[in-house]
Amino acid sequence: MGPLSAVGTAGTVVCVGEAMAVLTPADDVPLADASTFVRTIGGAELNVALTLARLGVPTAWLSRLGDDGFGQHVAAVARAAGVDVSAVEFDRTRPTGLYVKTPGTAPDGSRRSAMLYYRAGSAASALSPAYLERPEVAALLGRAGVVHVSGITAGLSDSAAAFCDALPGNARLSVDLNYRPALWRDRDDAPLRRLLSRADEVQLGADEATAVFGTADPDALLRALPRAARILLKREEHGVLVLEPGAPVRHVPALPVDVVEPVGAGDAFAAGYLAGQWHGLDVVDAVRLGHRCAAAALTVREDRPVTLPAWEGLAG
Repeated sequence: MGPLSAVGTAGTVVCVGEAMAVLTPADDVPLADASTFVRTIGGAELNVALTLARLGVPTAWLSRLGDDGFGQHVAAVARAAGVDVSAVEFDRTRPTGLYVKTPGTAPDGSRRSAMLYYRAGSAASALSPAYLERPEVAALLGRAGVVHVSGITAGLSDSAAAFCDALPGNARLSVDLNYRPALWRDRDDAPLRRLLSRADEVQLGADEATAVFGTADPDALLRALPRAARILLKREEHGVLVLEPGAPVRHVPALPVDVVEPVGAGDAFAAGYLAGQWHGLDVVDAVRLGHRCAAAALTVREDRPVTLPAWEGLAG
């Protein structure tokens, strides 16, 4: 593939992973006291796809949904946003996954919701290599310039891990570690490590790096992921380190923001960064675009930015 900093208009960005319905107490009260809820949608890779589409990037999303009202709503929202969902498969026996956000407050006074996931046995957990054999799925992946997936997908089930192993290698593979310890409890995390080892680009937080690799040292991470042409090491308010084999480490500072809700900020960063690459920005400006998108997510209660200016106004 060409240089990572000059992707330009090379194909569709295909995001792969589970989407879920999201329920949040309407009155911002503890879950035990809630009688009404607001329904939205979430899921790491779908969040990325929705923001990419808003930033003018041709985007598709691959997954499985329950053939139920939640699944139909997820597909309708994605379709209306301009995301290609033509290859999404609907399952008549397994439900769409669900998570509930329970309001909370951090010591600094900012909002910190806890998440209750109801995804065991979901339609997306039945992703398998057989899904990749569907003609519409193969066609979308054949047109992809980038395939973006997170470590969550590999952790959904053994069949989903095999699905990740079977992803074709024709497109650049972007992996956001998105480490979820609960998904790997009492399980071997070898599928997660295999997915990371195949990635052309890896995004991970310093805390995640320490949890999975035992270190957040840049040189150690480059040794642990020798295939990666670029690693973006996210250090929260301290910004991002751009790690590339044989190149000096570059630091891209984060933007100062008053955090309202951190959920979804990492997905917004990933979308902004990938959009910057698709639009032909250099790596530093693409990371800056990621920071701007993350800031837009951090300042709202939703899982994704509510408003985004044109990508040209976000970069640089």
